[in-house]
Amino acid sequence: MSDLFTTITTPLGEDLEQPLGLFINNEWVKTDKTFETINPSTEKVICSIYQANESHVDLAVKAANDAFKSSEWSDLTGSERGEILYKMYEIIKRDASKIASIESIDNGKPYHNECLNGDLVESYEVFKYYAGWSDKKTGQLIGSQVLGKNKICYVEPIPLGAIGGIVPWNFPFMMMAWKIAPALATGCTVVMKSSEITPLSALWYGKIALEAGLPKGVLNIVSGFGKDVGSSMVNHPKLSKIAFTGSTATGQKIMESAGSSNLKKVTLECGGKSPFIVFDDCDLDLAVEWAFGGIFYNKGEVCTSTSRFFIQDSIYDKFIEKFKNLTNETAIVSEPFNEKCTIGPLVSKLQYDKVKSYVEIGQNEGAKLISGEFLDGPGYFCKPFIFIDCKDEMRIMKEEIFGPVVAITKFNNVEEVIERANDTTYGLAAALFSNNITKAHKVASKLEAGMVFINSNGDSDIHVPFGGSKMSGIGRELGSYALDLFTENKAVHINMTVPFK
Repeated sequence: MSDLFTTITTPLGEDLEQPLGLFINNEWVKTDKTFETINPSTEKVICSIYQANESHVDLAVKAANDAFKSSEWSDLTGSERGEILYKMYEIIKRDASKIASIESIDNGKPYHNECLNGDLVESYEVFKYYAGWSDKKTGQLIGSQVLGKNKICYVEPIPLGAIGGIVPWNFPFMMMAWKIAPALATGCTVVMKSSEITPLSALWYGKIALEAGLPKGVLNIVSGFGKDVGSSMVNHPKLSKIAFTGSTATGQKIMESAGSSNLKKVTLECGGKSPFIVFDDCDLDLAVEWAFGGIFYNKGEVCTSTSRFFIQDSIYDKFIEKFKNLTNETAIVSEPFNEKCTIGPLVSKLQYDKVKSYVEIGQNEGAKLISGEFLDGPGYFCKPFIFIDCKDEMRIMKEEIFGPVVAITKFNNVEEVIERANDTTYGLAAALFSNNITKAHKVASKLEAGMVFINSNGDSDIHVPFGGSKMSGIGRELGSYALDLFTENKAVHINMTVPFK
């Protein structure tokens, strides 16, 4: 095996061939620098990855632009692109257990309960979904009955060209799928940057591209750091779009750079501090059940996590008792390959320290901690933290923690909770529980969020648009809506007064 690959032995006893190089123009590329990726369960180095710099971004962007112009890609029909996407679906589905193993080792998320039977399923289903869309975005004819007898116009959705994607560390493989699949379906070519914290599973897309028969340069993967690789992509004049998932602070910088470079289009899916509202006319056991997953899924390292609980005062104590008991029963903190594991280690020492600092902040601010603790290493493990009797002005109620920490408060009436739930700079998601469906719909319509869940929590679907409002981002991913963000509408006007000859 060359030094562009290494063998990783999983806790399940399987030896997997892990790519280490950049993937540019259908070739694995070495660089003169590497960086280490750490197993958060053991705090040991998994392997070293070749690190890209600005010159490698230039190579990848050139490959993507050349591929976009080449007949090998541009001459494909929508159906032919769909066939390639369907092959990618089949490959990912076949290798799901391998990719899930790599991701669990690199990220720390539970292998069985989340990675294999959650993230990977959604990842390959996204490719199947957009394979079906590849030949269905057909444009529009505006005829003479609208424009007058001497004119017609057709509007054609044109692919943007070479686009860049930047994904976070919490859902490395799945976030890649969300961006790659619709981009390829519309005829774009792609340069993707993984997170330097979890770079391993992203490189498997190079293997998938080769086996599926993607032409050279259509998909490129670069590994590296935001300050050089990410910045180079965002400022690159030959990329027509950046599709980004990550922090709000980074999203703001991307918008500034996109405007000052070439006015490239941007899609931003950023942070959140989502409310979870429980009315006293709900099915309380159902609400408690959804509450656990809504904040503690993937260790709370989820942008849509409902980390602010608003519980109606008449059921406040009862909800807290049930929620604490369920958390103590359900939160199985262990290494990710334990079949019973529901809470793996936090992704990194940096994130572990951040969560620790917020737990201290919450206690210092006067919130009452009724559950949770940090565990001795090795590994960045902790039991979920539950704060009650929180005040809206507390930092744990206002700031995104991105860990297994929930802040709970009470409310009295509908008008009050709507105002308090909306009192945030974020607007990604919200959940509410009530058996009064009229009230539920009215509250949902007034919540300032891109997604609202009634009597469920965070159960997004690939057929439905995903994204937020306010400081939570711009644009939508998933569903047919994502296709609009990788195309622009070209209007062709036809003058019908030209005489016959």
